[in-house]
Amino acid sequence: MNRSFDVLIVGSGHAGAQAAIALRQRHFEGSIAIVGEETEIPYERPPLSKEFLAGEKTFERLLIRPAAFWVERRVELLLGEAVISVDPTARAVGLSDGSTIEYGQMIWAAGGHARRLTCQGHDLAGVHSVRNRADVERMMAEMAAAAKVVVIGGGYIGLEAAAVMTKQGKSVTLLESLDRVLARVAGEPLSRFYEAEHRAHGVDLRLEVQVDGVEARDGRASGVRLADGRVLPADMVIVGIGIIPAVGPLIAAGAAGGNGVWVDDHCRTSLTDIFAVGDCALHANGFADGQKIRLESVQNANDQATTAALAILGAPEPYRAAPWFWSNQYDLRLQTVGLSTGHDDLVVRGDVASRSFSVVYLKQGRVIAIDAVNATKDFVQGKALVVAGHRPDRALLADLATPLKSLIGREVAV
Repeated sequence: MNRSFDVLIVGSGHAGAQAAIALRQRHFEGSIAIVGEETEIPYERPPLSKEFLAGEKTFERLLIRPAAFWVERRVELLLGEAVISVDPTARAVGLSDGSTIEYGQMIWAAGGHARRLTCQGHDLAGVHSVRNRADVERMMAEMAAAAKVVVIGGGYIGLEAAAVMTKQGKSVTLLESLDRVLARVAGEPLSRFYEAEHRAHGVDLRLEVQVDGVEARDGRASGVRLADGRVLPADMVIVGIGIIPAVGPLIAAGAAGGNGVWVDDHCRTSLTDIFAVGDCALHANGFADGQKIRLESVQNANDQATTAALAILGAPEPYRAAPWFWSNQYDLRLQTVGLSTGHDDLVVRGDVASRSFSVVYLKQGRVIAIDAVNATKDFVQGKALVVAGHRPDRALLADLATPLKSLIGREVAV
């Protein structure tokens, strides 16, 4: 059966949901459909590795909107189907069930899939990733019987999973191939702080280690073998080593891209009337000096979705949003604004030992990012410094008695 929609949204995550919401909020009257691989209606992903895994939030509390919302807003949800091909000339996509959907304009918000291990044993039962509801519910079903957990990857997903498992009373070992956790996204003071916190909570955190394979017993993971031959016993293995952007059908159809699909300031791809937003969108970001990057965050998903909706509505506004992120581990709330990549200086505000402090990142004197740990005021007030690229005095930045908002407009002469 062929179907046709004025706007077809591929992907039922944050970006896809927000695209539909933004269109309807701005009185778009055409037909809208969301195609999603999962059978669930759109829900929040970040709590999966935090409150949902810990059992502190039910799935219903993760829903972006209740089921009735999509019916009332006339957004058709085509769930449990994957788009496997795109024909930009015919303005049609092919689905995994063999059917075809035609579109007037399309927003590609397919996100990505968890990057898997490639070593021996990567596909054993008991080896898990954290990307969707089904992933986490499989983990939850095995948690009671799992005493020893090995987490592979020292990024936010790995650290959050390690924190949850530790709080559940598990013996946790965390493996990171680089010389510090969060090495790709944060400065050394923040990395060393989180390493110390996890170790203080009993996590066996090992740096600069390579995984050689996953050992099996009775068809299930029983241990993680390191490159030096040591085997770490494991009843459960959690892999958090990034995502692979889901852009294959677009690239095959001729879209420019590679590690993501290239979009312009209005989230348009190189294919006519096809936009891309969220984790899979490779864009020139002003907070990364115009470098082409992908941002994996709720903020980026929502803001790019709105950008694409505005372009479709004929009221285009370029994407200029300041990146922000958050992470919850134990009783620590990390809030980040900006991108610290490429910083050449940093300032620590407050005493790290107090577990409430901020790291301010500078590049040629300009504030480019702030990591605030249990310091919401710095996060909120510091955003203006990041957005404007202010050059405040380093001594004032480090002075807790000086509110960050008071530094706006007080720049050091260059």
